[in-house]
Amino acid sequence: MFEIFQSEKNKKFYFNLKAKNGQVILSSQGYSDKSGAMNGVDSVRKNCNDDSKFERKTAANGKFHFNLKAGNGQVIGNSQMYASEAGMENGIESVRNNAPDAEVKEAE
Repeated sequence: MFEIFQSEKNKKFYFNLKAKNGQVILSSQGYSDKSGAMNGVDSVRKNCNDDSKFERKTAANGKFHFNLKAGNGQVIGNSQMYASEAGMENGIESVRNNAPDAEVKEAE
């Protein structure tokens, strides 16, 4: 499920893609309005099946994470940190499996 919410702190809109177990697998940048966040959700759906759009990274602490990029190279969403490269690949697979049909809900 995609969950759209507004930050109390900066009033920007964000989305999280959550797996069926409720774990966040992809988080967005901040958008100035809700329609921007919805466009971000659409962009995730459009780009998640293209492996070349996933940028795999290793942090300074040795943990693994990834970004999903749009056709223009802009980062749409980023992952949590994973202890292993295999964990990161599972996260990417989870985005591919969950994003295309995920419903969109607003946080309560």
